[in-house]
This record gives sequence, C-alpha cells and structure tokens, in this order.
Amino acid sequence: MTQDISRLNLAEAASLVARGEVSPVQLVDAALERIQEHQERLNAFITVFPEEARQQARELQEELLKGSRGPLHGIPVALKDLYYTREGPTTAGSKILADFRPGYDSTVAERLRRSGAIITGKTNTHEFAFGPTTENSYFGPTRNPWDPSRISGGSSGGSAVAVATGMSYMAMGTDTGGSVRIPASLCGVVGFKPTLGRVSLSGVIPLSCSFDHAGPLARSVRDTALAMDAIAGLDPRDPRTWGEQLAFEEALAPAGDMPLAGLTVGVPANFYFDKVEPEIETLVRAAIEALGDLGARLREVTIPGLDDVPRITSTLMYAEAAHYHRENLAVRPGDYEPDVLGRLEAGLRVTAVEYIEALREMERVGASFGEAMNEVSVLAMPTLPVPAYPIGSRTIQVRGLEEPAREMLVRHTRLGNLTGGPALSVPCGFTGEGLPAGLQVMGRRGDDLTVLRVGHFYEEARSLDRVMAG
Repeated sequence: MTQDISRLNLAEAASLVARGEVSPVQLVDAALERIQEHQERLNAFITVFPEEARQQARELQEELLKGSRGPLHGIPVALKDLYYTREGPTTAGSKILADFRPGYDSTVAERLRRSGAIITGKTNTHEFAFGPTTENSYFGPTRNPWDPSRISGGSSGGSAVAVATGMSYMAMGTDTGGSVRIPASLCGVVGFKPTLGRVSLSGVIPLSCSFDHAGPLARSVRDTALAMDAIAGLDPRDPRTWGEQLAFEEALAPAGDMPLAGLTVGVPANFYFDKVEPEIETLVRAAIEALGDLGARLREVTIPGLDDVPRITSTLMYAEAAHYHRENLAVRPGDYEPDVLGRLEAGLRVTAVEYIEALREMERVGASFGEAMNEVSVLAMPTLPVPAYPIGSRTIQVRGLEEPAREMLVRHTRLGNLTGGPALSVPCGFTGEGLPAGLQVMGRRGDDLTVLRVGHFYEEARSLDRVMAG
C-alpha cells in the first residue's frame, strides 16, 4: 500500500486524506520508505526529520478525527536547504553553515505547516544555490534519478529528485537563474517560478536580491497550484511581496475541448532554438503544436537583446552574491567549494560602474520583452537546450559543437529572472536515452494564472507515462 500511495500526485493524496481513505501517517511512512530506498544512491536530502514527521502525522490524524483539516492536510513536503526551519540545521549545502540552526521557520515553512503539510526534510543544493548542477555541495552531488551518472540540475536538484522519485509529494526550490526550472526539466517534474514577490523570501538564504524567486516543484501543474495557494501572498517580513490574492488551483477548472482558445502563444524566432539538441527541439516543437490543437494561436516573435542576458544577469548576480558573502570571504575563503569561491571572487571585482551599466541594460532587455509580450499571451520554448549530461562535464557537444556545459543549462531560463515574470517547466517527453525534456512557458509579470493554465491543459492532453522515476 505504501509504495502505491508514494506514486500519487499531491492533489490525489490530498483528496484521499479528505475522504478518509488514506491517513497522514500512511503518507509519511510511504515518503520515508522512499527516502530510505533512494537516498544513498541519489543523495537528494541533506537532513531528514523522521521522528518529527511521524509525530506531526499522528497529531494531524487526530485533528482529522475532530473534523479539522487544512488544504494540504497530512501531505509530506520537503524544502530546499536554504529555507529556515525550526527543527534541524539550514546549511545551504555549505561547510560554512553545516551547524547553523536558525530555530524558527521561514515564512514559506510556516505557511505550509499552517496548511497541514508535514516537512519531512531539507533537500540538497548547489552550495549557496550558486550553480546550476547540484554537483558542488559540501554534502556531495545529487544524482539524476533517470541515470545516476548524470546531473540532477541545480541548484534545486535535491528537491527535483525528491519529487521525481516519490520521496516527497512537493518540494520547494529557489530560482535565481533557472534553479527551479532546470532540475525540473532534467528530472521530469513540474517546476514553477512565480512572479517576483509573489512568494515571500523571508527566512530564505539569499543569492541575488535582484533575481531570487521561491517556487514549488511537483508532479503536476495542479500540484504546484495547490502549493501556491498555500504559500503566496503579502508578508510584512518581506517588503518585496505584494498583496494581490489569486486562486491558483481554481484557475485550472475544466474549460472544454479547446481550453486555450483566445490565447496567442509566442514562439521565439531568435535565440531559443539556435543551440538546441535535435531530440529536444523535436519534443518541444511537438508540444507547442499541441498547444495549437488546444485552441491557441501560434505566432513567431523576435525579442532583441537576448544574447546580452547572460552577461547582464551574471554581472548583477555575482556582485550581489559577493556582497552577501563578503564577511565570510574575508575570513573563511577556503571553506567554500572551489567553483563557488571563483564566482564570488569574480563578484568582488565588479565595479559600481559595471553594476549600474548592467542595471540599465536589464531595463533595455526588459522593455524588448515587454514589447514582444504585447503581441502574445505567453511564450513557449525549450526549458533547456540539452538533456542531463554526465556529472563532472565541463563542456558538452551540442549539434556537433563544443559548448560550456553550465552555460547551456542557464541559457534559456535567465530571461525569466531578469523580467521577474512567471515561468513554468512542464515535462514534454523523453529522449531516446530515456532522459526527460521540458517545455517552458513564460508570461508577463503578474500573469501567473495564464502560464499555469497553459501548462496544465497541455499536461492534461498529453500522455503521462513514466511520471515517476525509480
């Protein structure tokens, strides 16, 4: 029974709990069994809370008997190890914070608990979230569940693997240059980066104040919507949040045979298909055609300035990360992973003139994006140009050309952080080697519901074979 229920989506599990057919204790036991089964091989978690989770499950079961129930009542979830929790350490995947215990919850953790969710553990991350592979963690690399010799993607790799294997029904990540969407695509799960400020970052270890977003990874778009209903909203502890209340899950109500009628899907004519592996391109273009079959109009769009996005975002991100880490860089540089240390030291060399110039260029590219979005409802493109590649790779072959491996991972995702708008990665099939690919849907700032609706109705229309690894 426990193995069967570990394969449920969050929405399915919540429905069974509401009907009294499955208990919170059973769900927690199922998740912990999957952790025990997969943790040694895949290294998705840094810390697990089995005793605390089981105790919370028993308490929530008693509340059910009294007629009290939250929307995520009894659902086991996990948090990327950047989110403060009252129990256990918050390490950011680093030796520097290996023993750091904040002793209180981040706003996201607090809101998840209030909804009835049970936090079973903290997932592995690229050190301080400063990398797209989750290879460079003090606690070792997280491995891809479809092929453990390959990267899981990062920096929320542990969260993606936990969801993909049934170790968790939903897991929170953070996304600064694509770190929710990258591992979602590489591990075959859904990853949602909401509009900047939609979810509080209070009690979350930062990387870049300009680009940090909090977002969920789950097994379906509906699951991410349920998570958003629990965590989104104004937070006095985070002045960047805003108070508009959205009904995320309600927005996915059935809409007939042509649910995307009236929407225009923009397909980038430049940049996004320039360096894409042929198998990935085939899968993504088929997914885009499927959006047309659901009633959407497909329209090519050109967005000037996209080649400048990596340089602009790197300048700002590196400088802001170095500012946060400046004290530890002065006294403990040797305790950082080498690749992260190199990026932080590069950030220290960014001048004020270079930083301000990057801010102005960000405005220019943002304006180009806004003009393109005036013509369409959303954009659709590959989340990543490549599937998961072997751990340790520094370069990879893309269409016969040698390319920097990590630059390929962030090539398609950084624009969403620069604009601050919502972006979703939803699985769109597998390569011949059995590796997942992702369709990315990107929208205007604030238009989270349209992005989720496009992903949801695409997901509803396609086959969902092999939705869970392991």
